[in-house]
Amino acid sequence: MPEFITVARVGEIPEGRGRTFAVGGQTVAVFRVNGDYFALDDFCPHMGASLGTGDVCDGAVVCDRHLWAFNLSDGVCREAPTMKAQTFDVRVQGDEIQVGVTTGAG
Repeated sequence: MPEFITVARVGEIPEGRGRTFAVGGQTVAVFRVNGDYFALDDFCPHMGASLGTGDVCDGAVVCDRHLWAFNLSDGVCREAPTMKAQTFDVRVQGDEIQVGVTTGAG
């Protein structure tokens, strides 16, 4: 079961953009789209660039390095569907945006 860690407050992530956070020993990119929040591993599985700095378009983040798009909902790469960025659960508790990470041995 994931542990939810507060990364930001509502309003701190601009609509249609992402921000990068250290969460439980990982770097996670959190995006806000149409008022909903999504979280992916910040590192592009193709070339390791930061996804948190990418542009958001049609429900995906576009990696700055090679312009490959990763769906925010499931992490699947649109150009190479066998490639996937890890996704994380996100919830809003009051005004806190929280990302769920698995910690410790399971």
